[in-house]
Amino acid sequence: MKSFPNFLLSLCLFYGCQSPRPDPVIVPAAIDAIIGQDFFAFKKDALIVYENGLKDAALLLGQYTNRPTAPKNNPTQPESAVVFAIDNALSGEHYKLDIDKTGVSIKSGSVNGALRAVQTMRLLLPEEFETPQSDKGSAALPFISIADAPAFSYRGMHLDVSRHFFPVAFVKKYIDLMALLKFNVFHWHLTDDQGWRIEIDGFSKLNSVGSFRDETLVGHYNDAPAKYDGKPYGGYYSKDDISEVVEFARARGIEVIPEIDIPGHSSAILAAYPEFSCKDHSDKVATTWGIFDAILCPKPETFEFLDAIFDEILPLFPSKYVHIGGDEAVKTRWLQCPNCQALIKQNALKNEYELQAYFVQKVADMLDSKGKSIIGWDEILEGGLSDKATIMSWRGVEGGVAAAKAGMDAIMTPTSYCYFDYYQSEKESEPLAIGGFLPLQKVYEFNPIPEGLNENESAHILGGQGNVWTEYLDTPQAVEYMAFPRMIALSEALWSGSKRKDFKNFVNRLERFKKRLDALAVNYANHLYEIKGVFNDSTSEPSYSLFTSLEGQCIRFTTDGSTPTAKSLEFKKPIPIRQNTTIKALVFQEEIPVSDLFEQKIQTHLGFGKTVIVSPNPHSSYSSGGPKALVNGIEGSNKRFGDSEWLGFWGDDVSISLDLGEETDVQTLSTRFFNSNGQWVYAPKTISVQADGQAPVVMTIQRENTLVTVRVPIHAKTRFLKIEVVGFGMIPDHLQGGGHPAWTFIDELIIE
Repeated sequence: MKSFPNFLLSLCLFYGCQSPRPDPVIVPAAIDAIIGQDFFAFKKDALIVYENGLKDAALLLGQYTNRPTAPKNNPTQPESAVVFAIDNALSGEHYKLDIDKTGVSIKSGSVNGALRAVQTMRLLLPEEFETPQSDKGSAALPFISIADAPAFSYRGMHLDVSRHFFPVAFVKKYIDLMALLKFNVFHWHLTDDQGWRIEIDGFSKLNSVGSFRDETLVGHYNDAPAKYDGKPYGGYYSKDDISEVVEFARARGIEVIPEIDIPGHSSAILAAYPEFSCKDHSDKVATTWGIFDAILCPKPETFEFLDAIFDEILPLFPSKYVHIGGDEAVKTRWLQCPNCQALIKQNALKNEYELQAYFVQKVADMLDSKGKSIIGWDEILEGGLSDKATIMSWRGVEGGVAAAKAGMDAIMTPTSYCYFDYYQSEKESEPLAIGGFLPLQKVYEFNPIPEGLNENESAHILGGQGNVWTEYLDTPQAVEYMAFPRMIALSEALWSGSKRKDFKNFVNRLERFKKRLDALAVNYANHLYEIKGVFNDSTSEPSYSLFTSLEGQCIRFTTDGSTPTAKSLEFKKPIPIRQNTTIKALVFQEEIPVSDLFEQKIQTHLGFGKTVIVSPNPHSSYSSGGPKALVNGIEGSNKRFGDSEWLGFWGDDVSISLDLGEETDVQTLSTRFFNSNGQWVYAPKTISVQADGQAPVVMTIQRENTLVTVRVPIHAKTRFLKIEVVGFGMIPDHLQGGGHPAWTFIDELIIE
């Protein structure tokens, strides 16, 4: 803690400010910050003054601090404590913030730069200022000098309000938290199969019919049989609601981009207005998740409808962008539609993918005539490039790379780094989620610019975005739990870019930042003390190590199945594994456990810890356990495929070579495959196992359950085993993920 000068101590005693605090916690980290030794007394009646153009920033700081504001050079104004000044040498969101004995100086060349400085100033104030009951009295601000600017111009967060609808108050809270973390774009997913969420006067059935569904799926999409709650569900935002949210965001320097998802994901539209479908189709507002055949028919009446809809919507959103979706558009109806087939022939299109490109181009031209540009998910590239589109790359980075190489702008939001509806912990007690596994550290390591782009191409990567899809998030608290703290990690990846701190530094700041989240009543996930384990095969014998994200913690463990106590062994070196072992562990602080109980069962077998070679390598999104995960004695989760034990392969057949070290009597090989078709995951077609000098034993795999267990008879004395897994192949067009390769997920190879 810094020394506290006597004169300032007297000031604080007089004005009632708090005692000085440790170095401030600034997230995302400032690019350049120098902290001094003294403090400035920010008194309760401190005046905030501003030069022309920066009034909004001053008003926002006044709102956060309950301090008065006034224009600079007002002859009657008292001495000011905070001065907002224009500095034309600073461009974009670049700002400088200095605090010394004379007060607070904030300089920027734009109001958005000043607004970012306001959020930094907010982080220098006591956490108690965030609570509604705080009187926001005098406070000691550390002397500090900051020069800061973002690495990327587009730093977005998304919120899906179609699957579950959230009140205006929560949307504003979400945006304010975004502002605190210096995000500058709110992507508002307003329409989808499960509901239309924006008021429309000219087509009122979009609200009376399209905004409400009969009931909602209970449990996971893959559960069989499916269960429903039997309760009507819905709602929509009035135009006044939309205006209130947009103005709230504008005051914080955040652009609101609406998404109207077309031509697919249109069940809610077509339930209200079936005449915009292809012939003789009837749709309902969807009561479950996934992908549906509902798709707008590209006929003149449809484009007239969309033109009228956009004429109502666009005045509500000052953004230059409109997101039109374009993803997961099932084209089965187009194949069967005489109008669609005639359009394909008339316009010399090759297929239905080029028909989608035709649809997208028509909408792009429509919006261009209204002064707007479109953003679309990367599927809109499949029928050809549009020179009027910005690509949002979600199925990996390939779509963004293709766009950048073609001279188009792109925003990176790959599932493997940016989908916050994925699990963030391998704990079985985590709330139900769609699947996948995206831990905090991986989010922090996100780099929106892929390898292989030159300088000119990289300039087309505008930035990145975190996505919060809400199929399994039905309350504001659930959204917060999945978004935080991953949103904080993403903010630093996008703001600081290559100049970000290391992950250790980040989690140490995050541990202290939790106090501010508590003051803001954010229901964040707290996994910093969560114990994680890793199997080691590089030592002389198989072993297991324990760690937490926060380094230097006291982890105590047992290997006999008992719960650790403050007297149990402290983990200091890898634990040898020579037999079936159950490891349990807890983090202790002053002999008190502060973590959840960690438990890992390790079952040894003939292949345990042996040499294994996998070809091709697992997909980078599902390879954290590496090939050794197949022979480490640890089975993957029964509920999800995204942990470190399941290895994932996208569209590849898989060859595995296993060296047992010496000739061994082998009777069987057992393994498991995940089968979750709604998430593009399919058990493979066949598995074959070949021992030395023998013909392969081939088994056809049945796909009746989510977990598919196979047991292959071998009955041979062998040193080597060769395993071949033939994947499912391409997913049929009419199913979720249609037209794309299926994923294969493989668990432990148990040799007996």
